[in-house]
Amino acid sequence: MAGGHMKYRQLSRDSAHRQALLRNMVTSLIKNESIHTTWHKAKEAQRLAEKLITHAKKNDEIAHRKAQGILYNPHENMPKLFGEIRERYLNRPGGYTRVLRTEPKDKYDQAASAILELVDGPKDMRFAMTAAAVARDRKLGKRHTDLTTKNVAKVTRYRHDGRDEFEKMVGKIEELGL
Repeated sequence: MAGGHMKYRQLSRDSAHRQALLRNMVTSLIKNESIHTTWHKAKEAQRLAEKLITHAKKNDEIAHRKAQGILYNPHENMPKLFGEIRERYLNRPGGYTRVLRTEPKDKYDQAASAILELVDGPKDMRFAMTAAAVARDRKLGKRHTDLTTKNVAKVTRYRHDGRDEFEKMVGKIEELGL
C-alpha cells in the first residue's frame, strides 16, 4: 500500500526484534530520563513511553502488570516509575516526553538523530535553553521575544514550584556568565 497510513514504523526489523528494541529504549528512558538515538526510533519509543507513564498514573494492579511486561529489570525501574515519575506527571494531562532533533549521531550514514527526554525533569533541555535565553536577555537589557515568553510559560506550567526553579536556573546561568 504505497503512501497509505501506517499504524507504526517497522524500523527494518521483525516484530520480536522491534518490540525488544522499543522495550529496551523505554527502560533506558525511565532509568536515565534522556536517550540519544535516531529520530524514527525516538518517535516510536515515545509512543510506548507515553502509554507506560499513563498506566503508571493509574497506580493499580493492572498498571503494575503492564509495566512489568514492558520494562526490562522491573525491580530496579518500577519504584522510580511508580514513585518519582508518577508524582511528577500526576496533574499533567499528557505529553510526558519530548523529541528534539539533533545533528546526525553517526557521520557515516547521516541518519536523522534525536534526543528523547522526559519533560519537567532534571535533564529537561528546553528548560535549560529557555533559562539561558532569559539570562542573556537580562544581561543585554533586552525585552524577551514572544517565543521566549511562550517557552517560559510552557516549561513552568506543570512543574511543581516552576517559577521558583526557573529563577534559580536563570540565576545559576547568570553566575556562570554565559
